[in-house]
Amino acid sequence: MLYQEASARPCRSGRGSVRTGVGTAFGTFGELLQGQLPEEDGDFLVTLPVARWTMATFRTGSASGGIEVRPHRKTKALRLARMIADAAPAGSRPVGGGVLTVSSVIPEGKGLASSSADLVATARAVGRALDVPMPPAGIERLLSRIEPTDGVLYPAIVAFHHRTVRLRAVLGSLPAMAVVGIDEGGSVDTVDFNRIPKPFTPADRRAYADLLGRLTGAVRTHDLAEVGRIATRSALLNQRLRHKSALEPMRAICREVGGLGVAVGHSGTTLGVLLDATDPSYTRRVRAAAQACEELAGGGAGSAGGGVQVYRTLSFRTRGGPSNSARA
Repeated sequence: MLYQEASARPCRSGRGSVRTGVGTAFGTFGELLQGQLPEEDGDFLVTLPVARWTMATFRTGSASGGIEVRPHRKTKALRLARMIADAAPAGSRPVGGGVLTVSSVIPEGKGLASSSADLVATARAVGRALDVPMPPAGIERLLSRIEPTDGVLYPAIVAFHHRTVRLRAVLGSLPAMAVVGIDEGGSVDTVDFNRIPKPFTPADRRAYADLLGRLTGAVRTHDLAEVGRIATRSALLNQRLRHKSALEPMRAICREVGGLGVAVGHSGTTLGVLLDATDPSYTRRVRAAAQACEELAGGGAGSAGGGVQVYRTLSFRTRGGPSNSARA
C-alpha cells in the first residue's frame, strides 16, 4: 500500500504500562522540480528520495511526567508528539508522559527534508506507541499546523504542495541513481523561505506546468535523461530565489563526466550531479564527479560547506516499500 513507510522497523513492547513505538522516514536530495502552477495555492515540488534516514522512538513514561524530546533542539517534533498524545483516545494517552528520541543522519537546514523526515518519523513512532492510526492524510493535517512540509511520507516520487501540505500526484519510481553533492555552506530556514513572495509571472507558472507534465511522463517511462534535463532547468529557474554560485561549475562537471543533470535544494544550500547507477560506466563517472566536486569545494564556490557526499536514490516497488532500502 502506498502509505507504508519506507524501511520501517516497527518495535512495540507492552511490558507493564510501558509502550514503545518506532518510526522512520527518508530524506531527499533537494527536489527534481519546484515552482508554482497556474492555480490557487499552486506552489509545489517533486521529491527526490535518497537513502538518508531519520528514526524516532517514543517510549511512554518520563521522569517529569510530561512529554520530553531528545535532543532538546527538536522542538517541532516535540510539539507534534504532544499534539498526537493530546488527541489520542482516553485509554491510549500516556498518563505518565513519554520520551521521544529523534536520531537522524540528514543534515539540517540544507534542503534535504530533515525537518519533514523528523516529523513524519515522529508521527509514526508516537502513533505506534499509542495505537493511533497515522495514515498520510492524518499526518498531512497534523504537519500543516506546524510548517511547510516535503512529501517524504509517501514511498514514491511525488508531486506535493508543500505550503498547504497535500499530495498532488504519485509519479512513481525511477531506476537507481546517485547524486554526487556539495554544500555551499550555511543553512536555510524553510519556514522563512516560504514566507518570501515568489516573483512568478503567468508565463513562469505555465512553464512550470509544462515541466511537471514532462517530468510526470519521464518518471512513467524511466527516461533518466529527460529527468536530468528538467532538474537542471528547475535549478536554473530557482537562481533568482535562492542563488547558488556553484551551479554553473556543477553543470560543467556534469557535462565532463557524462551526468544526467544537476539537482539542487531549492530552499537549501546543496547541489549535486545526477548519475545513472545502472550505467556500465557508473563507477568511473562517480569517481570522476567526486574528484571534480572535491576540487570545486576546496577552491571557492561551495567551499564553505566542505566535503563531497554521494547519495543513492531510492527505487520503490509498485506496491509496498522501497526495493533498495539500504541505509547510508
